[in-house]
Amino acid sequence: MNDESLTAADVDLFEQAKAMLTKAHHGERHQVAAAVRTSTGAVYLGLHIGSRRINVCAESSAIANAQMAADADITQVVAVCKDSAGRVVVTNPCGVCRELMGTYCPDADVIIDLRGAVRKVPAKTLMPEPWMFPHENSWTVGDPTSESK
Repeated sequence: MNDESLTAADVDLFEQAKAMLTKAHHGERHQVAAAVRTSTGAVYLGLHIGSRRINVCAESSAIANAQMAADADITQVVAVCKDSAGRVVVTNPCGVCRELMGTYCPDADVIIDLRGAVRKVPAKTLMPEPWMFPHENSWTVGDPTSESK
């Protein structure tokens, strides 16, 4: 995986997400916060909202906030949660959020927990073979019955 060390701007983004989670954390309803930075330098925050039957991820609400502000060129993403000791730490995006990032900000840097090391990686590397309809591909999907012979 092509990963990079964090910059001061990355740490600042983490701190903004951390502040949101510290302010709004609730053990059942608000377990994750996220922050995205756009090419304008603006930061948009998001908060996980959950109930018994549905959850909306923090990353999706942060991306939506940038979209609503018509500031959609997202360059950085981070999500945070609390660990078992109560520390606010970087958490990796779920599969749904990885797909969302692949659609809305494939060239953004995503800050992740890379087996204990906090690093950043391009969003498009988090889901290298995304789900797509055949008409969305730039190729023709082969016939598996003729390929297995």
